[in-house]
Amino acid sequence: MTTAVEHFAAWLNTPLGQYLRDNEAGWFDRTTVDIFGYKAVQLELPQLDCLRANRMPWRCIAGQSGAVQLKCMAEALPFAEQSLDLLVLPHTLDFAHDPHAVLREAERVMMPEGRVLISGFNPWSLWGLRRLKANDVPWQGHFLALHRLKDWLALLDLQLVRGEFLCYRPPLQRKGWLDKSRFLDSAGDKFWPAGGGIYCLDVVKRVRGMNVIEPDWSMVILPNRSTAAVVEKMRLQAKKDRCK
Repeated sequence: MTTAVEHFAAWLNTPLGQYLRDNEAGWFDRTTVDIFGYKAVQLELPQLDCLRANRMPWRCIAGQSGAVQLKCMAEALPFAEQSLDLLVLPHTLDFAHDPHAVLREAERVMMPEGRVLISGFNPWSLWGLRRLKANDVPWQGHFLALHRLKDWLALLDLQLVRGEFLCYRPPLQRKGWLDKSRFLDSAGDKFWPAGGGIYCLDVVKRVRGMNVIEPDWSMVILPNRSTAAVVEKMRLQAKKDRCK
């Protein structure tokens, strides 16, 4: 049975889908190129290679649809806790059975200070209005409101670093109309910044700070001057480590 994600992947070959894919590919390229670590995973949609600009030594596209390298469910990832440095979710939440469960899994597998990149349809846009008159792909997706998604992220200690809206042209399949409305991409970003059809989020997993218990150096017995110098050096090194 063909899944919603597979229908969406086929839709990306349409003129409107190609417009979306080009815009998102550019954003993922700009964002992932400066993210470093060891392990990066893209969840679903192998037709859009979101990791092509990233330079981590281990990269994988996982999911249930298309030519993924690892078959798995988005709500039950086969990765150990705190094992990934980068997780990319290109419209994964739009078509997941339980988007909140996907985010919980993302928080579980991410390393402290690891990054999660999310793209999704903006319901408060011309693209969001289009779904009121259409029931086919991709308009039957979840179209999660950005404020709701931010609340979910905050509950999981996933902090939004920055975001960007894309695709201000009207959701029309005629390539001629898309070309004529090219000016809306720059005008919309300036005059209607939250009205893009797509939002892209750069999120980091924060870890609550720990209190460092420093030794009581006043209790150290100083038998001679050389030992005192060693203790003083240790005290200064501990102070430096605490400030890092």
